[in-house]
Amino acid sequence: MKIGELQTFKQLGEKITCLTAYDSSFSKLFDECGIDVILVGDSLGNVIQGGENTLGVTMEDMVYHTQIVAKGIKDALLIADMPYQSYDSAVQTLQNAKRLINAGAQMVKFEGGQEHEASFKALYDNDIPVCGHLGLQPQSVLEMGGYKVQGRDEAGAKQIIEDALALESWGVQTLVLECVPAVLARQVSQALSIPTIGIGAGVDCDGQVLVSYDMLGINTQHLPKFVKNFLKDNSDVQGAVKAFIGTVKTNKFPDDQHSY
Repeated sequence: MKIGELQTFKQLGEKITCLTAYDSSFSKLFDECGIDVILVGDSLGNVIQGGENTLGVTMEDMVYHTQIVAKGIKDALLIADMPYQSYDSAVQTLQNAKRLINAGAQMVKFEGGQEHEASFKALYDNDIPVCGHLGLQPQSVLEMGGYKVQGRDEAGAKQIIEDALALESWGVQTLVLECVPAVLARQVSQALSIPTIGIGAGVDCDGQVLVSYDMLGINTQHLPKFVKNFLKDNSDVQGAVKAFIGTVKTNKFPDDQHSY
């Protein structure tokens, strides 16, 4: 899948499907099931390494997992997360983003808004595609006081909208919205010409992403409201993945039960 197809999906009103993968076996299976995007998430800190958060994930971890995930993919677009403190300056951001691209990623993702203006611009100037991430930012979980829904108050919502518009103006090509009220996610999605991919952000985003270990029922601890176990009603992993893809494409997931 080419990056430009994400924009086409938005223009045509076709939902984008995305799952996280951390190894070649899962990425190959997801790819063969027809997933649009595979994200090498720093969520590996939680579901692979057993950490309480993503803060212990290193660049070496992300490069390694990106390399092995890339081996399983033929068609899906591959996005890789930039881990905690890997994009504190424009120079550092560019250096680390190049490592992930060289490892097989087609796009890199990192969290935050206008405070990272120099980093966003540095990647745009060097033709490295970027996915933004607003709302709940797991790498800032300590500053945010835990895993809480963001943008519920007027000031918080205004900040997310302003950051989203800024990111788009700096060449960001898609945007993950995590744990924000569905009404706010709809506003952001309508305000942007680039696609939004939601996780706990309602059905009106241009796509949906889930952590694969959550939607397959492998991870059973601290599951947020937006997670659905798709393996529960299917006999195998392929069936669960295809059910996820089907319900996202037909606007049936997330429903109100899995939204804020």
